[in-house]
Formats: sequence, structure tokens, C-alpha cells
Amino acid sequence: MSVRGAAAWAIAGQYLSFAIQFAASVVISRLFLSPGEVGLFSIGLAAALLAAILQDFGLTRYVAGLETIDAAAIARCSSVALLFSIAVAGVIAAAAGPMARAYHQPGLLPIMLIIAASYLLLPLAVVPLALMGRRMAFHGHFAVNVGGALAQAAVAVTLAALGFSSFALAWGTLASGAARGLIAQALRPALPWPLRLDGIRPIVGSGSRLSTLYLTGALGTRTPDLVVGKLLGVVAVGLYSRAVSLSDQFRMLISGAIGSVFFPAFARIRDRGEPLGPAYLRVAAGYSAVIWPGMAGLALAAAPVVRLLYGPAWAGVAPPLQLIAVTELMLVALPLHIDLPILLGRLDRLLLVNIVDTLLSVTFLAVGCHWGIAGAAASRLVYGVGWLCLYAGFLHRLVGFDARALLAIYLRSALATLAALAPLVATYRFIAGPGAIGIGYLVLSTILGAVAWLAMLMLTRHPAAGELAGLACEAAAAFTRPRRSGAAADPVV
Repeated sequence: MSVRGAAAWAIAGQYLSFAIQFAASVVISRLFLSPGEVGLFSIGLAAALLAAILQDFGLTRYVAGLETIDAAAIARCSSVALLFSIAVAGVIAAAAGPMARAYHQPGLLPIMLIIAASYLLLPLAVVPLALMGRRMAFHGHFAVNVGGALAQAAVAVTLAALGFSSFALAWGTLASGAARGLIAQALRPALPWPLRLDGIRPIVGSGSRLSTLYLTGALGTRTPDLVVGKLLGVVAVGLYSRAVSLSDQFRMLISGAIGSVFFPAFARIRDRGEPLGPAYLRVAAGYSAVIWPGMAGLALAAAPVVRLLYGPAWAGVAPPLQLIAVTELMLVALPLHIDLPILLGRLDRLLLVNIVDTLLSVTFLAVGCHWGIAGAAASRLVYGVGWLCLYAGFLHRLVGFDARALLAIYLRSALATLAALAPLVATYRFIAGPGAIGIGYLVLSTILGAVAWLAMLMLTRHPAAGELAGLACEAAAAFTRPRRSGAAADPVV
């Protein structure tokens, strides 16, 4: 499968999964759960995710980076996945009691135990997904991600309607893990049994270094809910986590899917001995051209979006959402900042940079919490500036992209972003402000903004314009061309 074809499947999976999860979150938040109930689950999930950095143990990147792979290597990777998933589940379960006491929330104990159980199912999906990614068979990723999202949404909404409170979200997480594992095994069987532990030293060595990196990153991305919950309470963390979730989900529509495709794609470029700079500029163009207008639009429309989707009980989400969405403009300006250093063997240097990154994130957030949720959200802007300064030089030296060409891309993306925002700004000015605008005018402004955005991309001859056109054609072909019957074996290449 071509890179564009793989990207089409990955993006389709991300969009559909997002739509399912987003719809479920709207129904649950608007009809069944309060900010405090969502906040309680968010604290438990954030604590679990700190331990869960070991869940993959670097296996996805390890499998993708291997020059050859055979049945023995697959068995070893599956065995490692099983062992470390058991370790993750054990750590989460052991932390459940202390977390419940630290936050004075007895409900955290059973919630974290349910989440811990979900990680026992991860070995069923980790290696099959890695093998499918290696073959660029992202139609398999589509099935796994969408199936998991459907199971999670169905269970969470049903149990929330039945009065299970925060536990509905925890059981939904368990249902997602079960569905993902079963679908992955059906598409590409790779059972983690019987154990094969001979020759796993290279896997453990690679995984140990990657897990150290993931841990430092997780401390920066997973601790905000813990910090806000401890300093400001469960209601505040419910509002803050909902703002972060909306922003992250929107960004992951594109960046999460594309990142999974481009890691093996850049591995091929590396193996051919070609320069990475031109390819990196194309990726940066795609990220900034698509995600900048989306995140800026989310910031501008934060108040009506929250009001129309979640209702008045969640109005406090809008102010932090505006600041967090603007921060994302900086955090996507330099894509693949983790993937490329790993691919190019600069893990030690990346680890040092990542430690500084984490210190900046946690320190700014802790200081910002002294001014409430608004201060916590504002700290993300300061962190975003520091993040850009930290990674710009590192990636430039590593990849060797043309800095002037990148700045020219940023300028064109900024113009496209302003064009996309213009209809909504005009609607606020002449028809209805953020507090009164209805869904009809909001949708119309969004459609007009998309048209203006496309026109500006073509007018400025943005590099992403051609890529988007090619991707659209490839997406249409990917879903209409017949596929060969039967599952292909993983090639030894």
C-alpha cells in the first residue's frame, strides 16, 4: 500500500473513531455525568496512563524498524508484550489504594482496578497492530480503532444511563481493550502464548530505553490532571480535562493518524540513504496547513461549541479551551519530534531534551494553578513557547531541513488560517456574538471558512494543496478498489 493510501485509511479510522467517541462524550456529559464525576475518572485514568507507558514497551517502533522479521521474532515480541502488560496492570492496581487516600476519593480504588484489568488485554493488539503497520496495512488499524471506539461508546453510554456514574467510563475502557484485542487477533493472529523468552535481550534493551523516554514524556502529558485535581479539586479537573480532551481529540484526527503512517515511511527513506529534509518540509506543510486552521477555529468558537454541545453545566470549559487550543498551534509546528530522533538513533539526546520538556510543562502548570483554571490553561501558552525553542534547533540539526523554506510554509499556513477564521469573525461582528450564535450560523461559518481556506491554499500555492488533492484521490481509490482475498503473510524483507 502506498503512503497516501495508508494515510487515507489511517485518517478515516481516526475520524470515525473520533466521531464515535466525541458523540458518546457529548451524550454522557450533557445527559448523565457532572464535571465532578468526569473529573474523578480523569484522575484515575491519568494515574493509570503514567504506568501505561510500559504497555507497548517500544514494540511498535521496534517491529517497524527491523530489516527482517520471522515467526520466532514475532513470538518473542508477543511474549514481551504479555509480560509487560501484566506488570502495568500490577502497578496500576497497587497504586489504586494510595491514590484513593491521597485524593480523599474512595471511588478511585475500584475505578483504577477496572482500568488495570483493561491493560491485561493489550497484548492481544500490540504486536498484530505493529505487524500491520509494518506492511502499511492500515485498513486493519481502521477496523481495530473503530471497533474499539464502538465498544467503548456503547458500554459507557449504556452504563451512564443506568446510573453507574464514573464507573461507566471505566467499564467502557475495559470494553474497548477487549474489542481491540479480539479484532486485531482476527485480522493478524499473534497470540502471546506460549512464552518464548530466548533472544529477547535486544527487544528488552530497546524497550527499556524507549520506555524511559516515554516515562519522561508521560510525566509532562499525563500529570496535568493529577496536578490540577490535587491543587484545585475534582470539579476543576473535570472542566480542565474536558478542555484538554476536546483539543487533543481534534488534533489527533490528523496528527495521530499521520504520525503512525510516516514512521515506517521515513524508515524507508532512511534505508535508501536519501535526505530527510525535503520530506520533513512536506510533512510540516501538511500539519500546519490542516491543524492550524482547525485549532484556531476551535479557540475562536470555544464558547458556542461548549454551550451547544455540553450545556450550561460545562460553560467553564470554554475559557481554558481557548488557551489550550492556541497552544496546539505551537505544538504541531514541528511534527514527528519524537519519531525521527528514535528512527535516526539519537535516543540519548532525545531523552535529555524530553526531560527538559517535562520539567517546563510541570513547573509552568504548578505555578499557573495558583491562579485557578485560567492560570493553569495560560501556563500552556508559556510552555508552548518554551517547547518551540527547545525542539527547533534539535530537529534542524537532526533532519537538515531548509529553515527559510519552513518559515515560508508557516507564512502560507498562517494566511490560510486567517482566511478560515474570517467568516466566523464576520458572523460575530455583524450577526451574533459567541454567547448568542446558533448552530446554523456556526455551521455556515465553518463551511464558508473551509472554502476560504482551500482558496487561500491554492492562491498561495501552499505545498499541502497538491498533497491534499492526491490524498483525496487515493482515499476514494482505497475504499473502492477490490482487495485480494485471504490474509497475506508478513514478508521477510
